[in-house]
Amino acid sequence: MFDNRIKIGITQGDTNGIGWEVIIGALADPMMVEICTPVVYGCRKAAEYYSAKMGEEFEPIRFYFCTSAAEARYGAVNFVEVGDKQLAVEPGKSTEASAKAAIAALEASVADLQSGALNAVVTAPICKEGVNAAGFGYTGHTEYFADKAGGKATMMMCSEILRVALATVHIPVQEVAKSLSAEALVEQLVELRATLKSDFGIVEPRIAVLSLNPHAGDGGLLGSEENDIIRPAVNQAYADGVLAFGPMAADGLFASGGYKNYDAILAMYHDQGLTPFKALSPEGVNFTAGLDIVRTSPDHGVAFDIAGKGIAESQSMRNAIYAAIDIVRRRENFARWSRNPLERFEREKGRDVSISLKDIPESDE
Repeated sequence: MFDNRIKIGITQGDTNGIGWEVIIGALADPMMVEICTPVVYGCRKAAEYYSAKMGEEFEPIRFYFCTSAAEARYGAVNFVEVGDKQLAVEPGKSTEASAKAAIAALEASVADLQSGALNAVVTAPICKEGVNAAGFGYTGHTEYFADKAGGKATMMMCSEILRVALATVHIPVQEVAKSLSAEALVEQLVELRATLKSDFGIVEPRIAVLSLNPHAGDGGLLGSEENDIIRPAVNQAYADGVLAFGPMAADGLFASGGYKNYDAILAMYHDQGLTPFKALSPEGVNFTAGLDIVRTSPDHGVAFDIAGKGIAESQSMRNAIYAAIDIVRRRENFARWSRNPLERFEREKGRDVSISLKDIPESDE
């Protein structure tokens, strides 16, 4: 039996990118309102514009308009209209108006998430250059949600065959080495283990840790970070109970298929992890791990080059919605399973809860 009580907020992203096309494509499946209650945040004018661009195979979505997720209806695709109602939709262009529309949708969804009206948020892509020119102040969604949730977030790419977490995220390559520390890597590995257990249901995850330099540093010939930072971090994390292994050369691990032996990979920088992930899982999901809130997104960008043409593939957005639902459920189950086993005993202390022989059914043997 399906259960649509989980409310999933969906932000429109940059209104001149493919956000609305992948949202419409994902929500056109009538089964979606059976497994969750979607609440879309954005501009009605933009939604109508892109709906008209979709192919004949997509039935027009009948939105239920409300002022917040607290008013959302089960069994309907809900719509919270935010931002400029007269927004100019210009597919393929990064404009101040489209960036501000993306920010408005994001802020409204997070307000509902923090109030408890939503269980999770799925974000459509933004143009980082555009939103920062409009005053956003963050290098990406990951940093924004970490700030709003008051925690340290880890960017994790997920699919059915691979999970890749990042030690550093949206920083220049020249700053990666000096941004690494053994203490921070140990903390990330401990948090990654906790995430894999609570959010993905893995009893005791195995984590591969990538090197920073080619050939894992070649014993120090190609860099000292492996010996000075990464290996000590792996050893300390292992001593702390994390099944962490490495440092491993990225090319060898992925080319040999060795990644299949691990539940997650910790990469040192953005492209080191995302390049093989997207090659192996083109319809994957971006998950902001390590926070009390749940946020996912498709693993692609705004794709201005194809925006408005009705050809954007929506499977990654669909998978992002599925992942958000699954993580919410797994967290609830993990919290219940990991509760203090003596809790009931403590509650019933003083009561006679013993079982007599007459209460035990006879065996059929």
